[in-house]
Amino acid sequence: MATKIQSDAASALAGLLSDGMTVMAGGFGLCGIPENLILAIRESGVKDLTVVSNNCGVDGFGLGLLLENGQIRKMISSYVGENELFERLYIEGRLEVEFTPQGTLAERIRAGGAGIPAFFTRTGVGTVVAEGKETREFDGETYLMERALKADLSIVKAWKGDAEGNLIYRKTARNFNPMMATAGRVCVAEVEVLVETGTLDKDMIHTPGVYVHRILKGPAYEKRIERLTTRPRSEKASA
Repeated sequence: MATKIQSDAASALAGLLSDGMTVMAGGFGLCGIPENLILAIRESGVKDLTVVSNNCGVDGFGLGLLLENGQIRKMISSYVGENELFERLYIEGRLEVEFTPQGTLAERIRAGGAGIPAFFTRTGVGTVVAEGKETREFDGETYLMERALKADLSIVKAWKGDAEGNLIYRKTARNFNPMMATAGRVCVAEVEVLVETGTLDKDMIHTPGVYVHRILKGPAYEKRIERLTTRPRSEKASA
């Protein structure tokens, strides 16, 4: 059986990229984003992408790099507040955006990975989110039908993985990554630590390797903090 381990991000994406494809990118803000795979997509020059992600990074980093390079045609996301270019392109009509409430976005991705074509939720009823969508009454309440999301490619970031693609996420990086790993036709994972098969504690595995087609050890990570908020230290603590 061919190995899933790839030498670098470009090799991991070889033969998988095409213009007009849909890509799911894990992460929440700048936490747990597949930094190296995003860079490789930028270098590939692929364009007209539909990207499913909670947000679009920030100006000059993360998915913001693909936005700056004109490679994204449409974003399906729930938050855009930290990216000025995203806001400007949307207002100017140069970027299509499908705003989705965060919980609904998570469930649409999970449903896609579970083979559930659609589900009903009360979130968004009576708002612009409901425009053009089917509604139905359950127990006297109005619910909105949301379609599941799938992708041609999922790119995810984990803390540790093995040669079979079993993944463990660390703390807040366990955000959209696990569900996106299940919802892509092909899933490519990058990890900080790559170990031999059988080394990981089976009870700690978050994404089974059956969902992961290729895996690489990222050479470096910036792990930027999107917005650093601190409080002044007291004089006593400073002393």
